[in-house]
Amino acid sequence: MPQSGLQRQIAASGRSQGFTLIELMVAVAVVGILAGLAWPSYRNYVMRANRSAAQQFMLDIANREEQYMLDARSYATGSTALTSLNLTVPTAVSPNYTLSVAAVTGPPVGYLITATAIGNQLTDGNLTLSSAGTKTPTSKW
Repeated sequence: MPQSGLQRQIAASGRSQGFTLIELMVAVAVVGILAGLAWPSYRNYVMRANRSAAQQFMLDIANREEQYMLDARSYATGSTALTSLNLTVPTAVSPNYTLSVAAVTGPPVGYLITATAIGNQLTDGNLTLSSAGTKTPTSKW
């Protein structure tokens, strides 16, 4: 039976085409090293994105609080504050932060919005926003 051109090349070189186990292990090692370097940067990016979503929602709450103050002559605080403001916590925020609105008895009277970190966001810490515009911690805003 006559040999094809590829079979003649393999027979002549004494070696088959393809990857050796060593070449495959080197490629896997390189991918592993690159993934090890990229993972912390990715985690920081996700943490910052989660924090940004919470900050945006806190600013939305503050905006609604000021509108509520004009209508009701008081701020919406306590466990029903978000309901009074017709707000629901977005799905991008709820797995990472628990939000609360507390009254500040003053003077001046105001509110304090607190986003308490939960889950994977715990290492990032809590965020607060007051009716006076004070944002803490300042390094996170």
